[in-house]
This record gives sequence, structure tokens and C-alpha cells, in this order.
Amino acid sequence: MIKIAIDAMGGDNAPKEIIKGCIEALENEKCKATLVLVGKEDVIKKELQKYKFDQTRIEIKNANDIITMEDSFSAVRTKKESSMCVGLHLVRDGEVKGIISAGNSGALVAGATSIVGRLKGVKRPVIAPLLPTKKGYSLLVDGGANVDAKAEFLHQFAKIGSVYMEECLKVKNPKVGLVNIGTEVEKGNQLTKEAFKLLSEDNNINFIGNVEAREIPSGDADIIVCDAFVGNVILKFMEGFGNWVFSIVKTEFTRNIKTKIAALLMKKGLTNIKTKFYYNNKGGAPILGIRGLVVKVHGNSKAEEVKGAIFQVEKFIRKDLVKKISAKFEEE
Repeated sequence: MIKIAIDAMGGDNAPKEIIKGCIEALENEKCKATLVLVGKEDVIKKELQKYKFDQTRIEIKNANDIITMEDSFSAVRTKKESSMCVGLHLVRDGEVKGIISAGNSGALVAGATSIVGRLKGVKRPVIAPLLPTKKGYSLLVDGGANVDAKAEFLHQFAKIGSVYMEECLKVKNPKVGLVNIGTEVEKGNQLTKEAFKLLSEDNNINFIGNVEAREIPSGDADIIVCDAFVGNVILKFMEGFGNWVFSIVKTEFTRNIKTKIAALLMKKGLTNIKTKFYYNNKGGAPILGIRGLVVKVHGNSKAEEVKGAIFQVEKFIRKDLVKKISAKFEEE
């Protein structure tokens, strides 16, 4: 039996949207797992009373504390009875196969590293979100785990990302690009120059060289490698840009009766574009390189994203993703 822990108290919309997403997942035949809701038991039970569901597929694990968005990453040491920490211990102890949280990103990375632990040979875990591109999706490594990175970390991110893309997105021999301020070999700072050398020398990685930020949406690189400072800026910019574009589109298409008719005629196309930007049903960003599955969803996640993350984690479990990443480093 597959069990997945859900941090029921993490995020801006907890526990309402978190639990709603769990119920919606259970109603879908894609989900075969049992869900363990971690958090304040009385609060969770009260919210569950709103729904009809198969009670054999939901368990509750009490946790009396909550790590808030305002807490520092060190809260995993001071709030050991929080829903996040209790859930991570369930992963570590093998009671569940993975955990999903919309909680504090820094604390989740710190907890995943210190409680669940890194895979042998992995120097740093990496947050790996998908970015929408012209050709589908590209994997961004690192999206937020390691602001101060070393070249060897970026090299490992590329290896971890390659396993993920091959196993979970079925991209054969995925192309790896290094984010830089120019495509020329000599461009960049010390970090990118050292990382370029390591990536170029690794024959097990399909490294295509430097890529500029403006080239990311083309999808020519399946994996985008950078430190978390750059990665998070890229991620947040793309999210903000998408919001801005659709606010302009909405303004223009509601300007008068003619534009409203045009919007109606283009409704399907506009919906497809919006779905491409707002890919909440795709799930969250896994923290890769640790000895269990930990997936981070947006802090403001609604039920749809939680549901997608549950499908995603179950897929990771069936693909045995952690074992395959581990095997990559055992070969060395």
C-alpha cells in the first residue's frame, strides 16, 4: 500500500484547500494511495466533516504546532512537533513514501536535508520546478534551495535533473543548458565558468552549453541549471510576467462590445494559453537528492495544485525515482 503524507497545516490556504485537494484526488481513479493528513487533529476532523469519502483511505497524524511563512528555516529545530516536521519524520521512518507541503520553503528544504537526509554522494538537495516553454516544459534546477552554490553542486543538479526528465517526463538524453549572461564559453562569473568546465567534461550529460534567460522559453534546453538565487528570480519573473500579460489581455478584451465578442470567439485559445502559464494541475516542485520524496507546492496553493501534487508523488513512487537518482551516484 502506498501512503503519502500531506502537511495539512502548511500554506496560506490551509487546511481548507489542502484537504479539499486531498478529497478531490481520492475521487479520481488515478489516485490509489492512502493519504495521511498531518496537523491538528481536531481541526482536520472538523474540515473532513464537510465531505463524503472513503474513510479507509485517509489517516490523521496529530501535530500540535505549525511552521509559519514568517518563521526562519531553523524552525525545524525549534518546532519539532509541527505538522511539517512530524510529516518529514514519517518519510524518514518509512511510514509513508513521500510528503507534500505548501509550507515555508526554507524550512522544508532544511527539514528534508536534516530529517530525511541526503542520498549518498549528493552534496546538496535541489528544488526542481517545471517551467512552461514553447516545446512543453523544462526543468529548472535550482529553483530555491541553494542560494550560495558551488560549481560541483550545479554539476550534480544537472545529473539529478537528467534522471528526473528521463524517468518521469520520458525525455531521452535530455539537453542541459547552463544559465549565463552570454552563450560564449568565456562569459559569466567564476561560478558559471567552473560549472561550464565540469559539465563539458561529463560525457554522461548532454550538455549544450550556456543559455541566456531569453532563450529559456524556447524549450531548446530540457534542463536549466543555475544557482537558487538566479533560479528563483527566473521562476518568480515568469510567474509575474504571466500575471501581467493576462491582466493586459483581460483589459483589452473587455474594453467594449466588439472586443468582448472577439474574446468569446477566442475563448478556447485563450484558455489554452492560460493553462500553459498556470499549470497548477501539474503538481509541485520536488526536492531532489534526498532519501525520500518531498514535494513543495506554492504557499498560496488551492485544491487543484494539491490534487496534482498527489498524482505527481504517486507517479514518482511507482517510477522509484529516489532509487534511480541514488543509483546514478552509486555508479561513481
